[in-house]
Amino acid sequence: MDLSSFRALRTPSGQDVLAAATGADVGGDGLIATAARLRERHDPELVAAALTQARLRERAKAKFGADAERMYFTEAGLEQSTRASVAAYRAGRFADRLAGARVLELGCGIGADLVARARAGLIGDGVDLDPLTAEVAQANVDALDVRDRASVRVGDAVEQTPDGPARYAAVFADPGRRTARGRVFDPRAYEPPLDTVLDLAGRTGAACVKVAPGIPHEAVPDGAEAEWISVGGDVKEAALWLGGLAGDVRRRATLLSADGAVAGSLVPGGRGDPDVRAWGRYLYEPDGAVIRAHLVAEVAELVGGGLADPRVAYVTSDEARATPFAAGYEIEDVLPFSVKRLRAELRRRDVGVLTVKKRGSAVDVDKLRRDLGFGGGRKARRGAAALTVVVTRVGRDPVALLARPLALPPAAPEGP
Repeated sequence: MDLSSFRALRTPSGQDVLAAATGADVGGDGLIATAARLRERHDPELVAAALTQARLRERAKAKFGADAERMYFTEAGLEQSTRASVAAYRAGRFADRLAGARVLELGCGIGADLVARARAGLIGDGVDLDPLTAEVAQANVDALDVRDRASVRVGDAVEQTPDGPARYAAVFADPGRRTARGRVFDPRAYEPPLDTVLDLAGRTGAACVKVAPGIPHEAVPDGAEAEWISVGGDVKEAALWLGGLAGDVRRRATLLSADGAVAGSLVPGGRGDPDVRAWGRYLYEPDGAVIRAHLVAEVAELVGGGLADPRVAYVTSDEARATPFAAGYEIEDVLPFSVKRLRAELRRRDVGVLTVKKRGSAVDVDKLRRDLGFGGGRKARRGAAALTVVVTRVGRDPVALLARPLALPPAAPEGP
């Protein structure tokens, strides 16, 4: 979709085609029939743009819920956008420190964060280098009815005038982390590079920069707070908080539930490396945000445990403790890793539903499931047992843990 097609889509006739496409079957074989029907009455290019938008809206529901039905997207914009729950959480941090302030956003994409901050009561100006993306962002500002607090313009973040950011209370920046070859992991290869973004952001008294979850800790500037966020157990992104928006800690793991509520916030507790010990009765798998934030020692302290291997982020304990920061399992057996032995043990236990997890192992999980007789869409027998196999190592020795999820009452959110 190019800029002219998008503009045509926003005309009254374009909106009619989009409404027809949105209510039609746009998946699989249905897409062909829908396209043929619409092309009988409308311009083919307009139909193509409407169908693309309808399909993107359907995909976007996972990130934006009901808002997706009114929003506009590009393929890349949807892929790189902040999901609504994370954007709302982050907007809350801005509002807590800078209620009603004006924020400049560099690289605003399709406007997810811009809209979230506007809904939180802040005023915002978004800048994006790509004209189509900027126009899509403005369309979302209009569609979600926050135009009185947010606007978008085409511009280059690097070419902001020296005093430009100084007119704002804070800067939010989202540098590009994808190229034609895929994801970018080196902060120096961001577009613009992280150092350039940090320089621009530093011209205000407060800033937040969205970064990849895999950012090296040594790339976090002095005085910044790095925050890793997971949603429903999956790490989604990280951000650097600077100046007046930074907390009094250097790193933080924040867990959001699927509905966007804060399930927990974990910060360093001044502890050293966790103890190394033999396998206990329970296994705890720290949330990915906890691991990225290097806070496994804090989880070990919370559950009264240690690590079976100092290089593998599995915590073991003899105590069953509920925590939002780790999934718990009761260990039934610990075996030297052997496919033949595992297959025999699963058969002996009459296991019909198998979950395979791994950490610190090169095992191919899908292949292991097939080798254990659980591939090819096999259906569980009625009454068959369920089991989790955790493949890991202790030192150089590969091991397999036979375990079951630990059923405990939900833990209250921990941390400040």
